[in-house]
Amino acid sequence: MNRESSVLIKNGDCRKLLPVMPAGTAQMVITSPPYNIGKEYEKRTSLEKWAADQKEVIAEAARLLKEGGHACWQVGNHISNGEVIPLDSIIIPAMREAGLKIRNRIVWTFGHGLHCRKRLSGRHETIIWGTKGDAYTFNLDPIRVPQKYPHKRYFKGPRKGELSGNPLGKNPGDVWDIPNVKHNHPEKTAHPCQFPEDLVSRLVLALTEPRDLIIDPYAGSGTTGVVAARHSRDAILIEREASYVAIARDRLSLPISFQKGVAA
Repeated sequence: MNRESSVLIKNGDCRKLLPVMPAGTAQMVITSPPYNIGKEYEKRTSLEKWAADQKEVIAEAARLLKEGGHACWQVGNHISNGEVIPLDSIIIPAMREAGLKIRNRIVWTFGHGLHCRKRLSGRHETIIWGTKGDAYTFNLDPIRVPQKYPHKRYFKGPRKGELSGNPLGKNPGDVWDIPNVKHNHPEKTAHPCQFPEDLVSRLVLALTEPRDLIIDPYAGSGTTGVVAARHSRDAILIEREASYVAIARDRLSLPISFQKGVAA
């Protein structure tokens, strides 16, 4: 890292803590809120109440963003009496109402999950990326992926014989195949639904610069803070469950190499 990052963890409800934070200070608000499906860290409520809460938090996120800043909401499905309700169908209108412009609906696909008996097993979730304004940061080079045919060349025209693809790799597109954090994953903690670090890293590298401030209103086990520290960004993490705050503090106290499950 070029500098020591500042990662602050706040134990509390983001709906109370976000409104007292200064406007226009964050480059990114990134999070994965509870899906209202009855996990141990949430109290199940009506879908209407969940939607109203998210609308409130997204409005605060938009207020906190600088011009050109980014909001990234990673969500899955709400299940009610066997019916699937994609939560991004709620998040996208809420972002637009808050004045954010939708840039991508990213499909995050993974290989493991619950096995369903009366419908196809879910193997993807989504990240909704919106910006505050049109002049925004987008760094493609740090997130390029290998070309399918890296040595392919133009076969005619003025560039005949030259490489036809970018030597750094190609645009990763809007479908990301990244393993989710399950039982044997090196990043696994006691939190039941962790962000993968690789997923957060791709967004942080593409949409922010070193020393930018990133806020996570539903920080869980602190993955956003771990990634921010690794890439020399500052972060404010908000988490209401004290046990998860303790996990986040432990992860952030480890050397960066160990945070990825790799020996120093």
